[in-house]
Amino acid sequence: MNRFARTAKSAVLGAVLAATATTAWAADPIRIGEINSYTGLPAFTIPYRNGWELAVEEVNAKGGLLGGRKLEVVSRDDSGKPEDAVRIASELVNSEKVVALAGTFFSHIGLAVSDFAARNKTLFIAAEPLTDAVTWEKGNRYTFRLRPSTYMQAAMLVEEAAKLPAKRWVTVAPNYEYGQSAVASFKALLKAKRPDVEFVSEQWPAQGKIDAGSTVQALNAANPDAIFNVTFGPDLSKFVREGTTRGLFDNRAVVSLLTGEPEYLDPLKGEAPEGWIVTGYPQEQVDTPEHKAFRDAYMKRFNDYPRLGSIVGYSTFQALAAAIEKAGSTDTEKLVDAMKGLNITSPLGPVTFRAIDHQATMGAYVGKVALKGGKGVMVDWRYADGAKYLPADDEVAKRRPKE
Repeated sequence: MNRFARTAKSAVLGAVLAATATTAWAADPIRIGEINSYTGLPAFTIPYRNGWELAVEEVNAKGGLLGGRKLEVVSRDDSGKPEDAVRIASELVNSEKVVALAGTFFSHIGLAVSDFAARNKTLFIAAEPLTDAVTWEKGNRYTFRLRPSTYMQAAMLVEEAAKLPAKRWVTVAPNYEYGQSAVASFKALLKAKRPDVEFVSEQWPAQGKIDAGSTVQALNAANPDAIFNVTFGPDLSKFVREGTTRGLFDNRAVVSLLTGEPEYLDPLKGEAPEGWIVTGYPQEQVDTPEHKAFRDAYMKRFNDYPRLGSIVGYSTFQALAAAIEKAGSTDTEKLVDAMKGLNITSPLGPVTFRAIDHQATMGAYVGKVALKGGKGVMVDWRYADGAKYLPADDEVAKRRPKE
């Protein structure tokens, strides 16, 4: 074989090896670590998992990311314990070699994983935790949050609460970060709009362990004009049942966080509290093109209607995929930079992850509860764009540590 032939053969072999290497690289999946309280609150987290599974399937069906790499999710249950969530996060990053973390439900768990992300320089999208601290007081370069915070949803409800003639208010909320944050935001925002109101009693039942009888009795004893409720899940059901039986809600306005979400409203069935002002998700009534496409795809895939958790799971992984494509890389620092100002079109409409505090502008539906066909539904609702319920940049700068 002459030198020309050998050179040509080497060139061909080199091209084949390069092509093979490129194909192998393209086939290498992009791994995402996902953590949530699946056993702790399945009513929300199972639909949430369905949502992100649908998003991942859609991304992969379209050819994946970065030239053909498929998304692969390594999912773990944190058992509702911050220490377990941090241990799992470490395993996912160090052993499973995930490029980012996503998920968590409870606020104190979200804060624990956020702290891990900051210390280990790992991108974390907090899907569900609502405490303001995630993006403000304890915010960091590596953490972003999808859902509207307690401040944002409290601000949405305060718009309606301020119109009520009520002056004497009581509050009931689970005694952990989420409940504390929600009550603090609601009180401050309502007092700013209505200096004449006063808060005459607060009840702080342990999450998942409400003594509904004594809680209702204490609230009744305060003789309020209106109630701000932050309980959810099984605690909400117990509170509604006991409050109805004991007449707590008779001739009193109730403003309630999350109660209009199908996860919490549907289990109440015919006991749904009519007239409550709530944030929620009237999934069967939203007819925008983006929501209809999502709802149709979800129902076809799971033979079930979506819950709010489904929207959250789907949109979280929409955002991750969009950030990876925008960054053109799975490098952490490039992903973090890509998340700042990232725009996606979620099933609820356009969402932007703000650069100033990493809070997404996803909104919520605000309306009232009514009974129709023996079950609770939202009526007189509107979509409240999250971007309109955030404080001015200078206020955010005061509350958020500098990176």
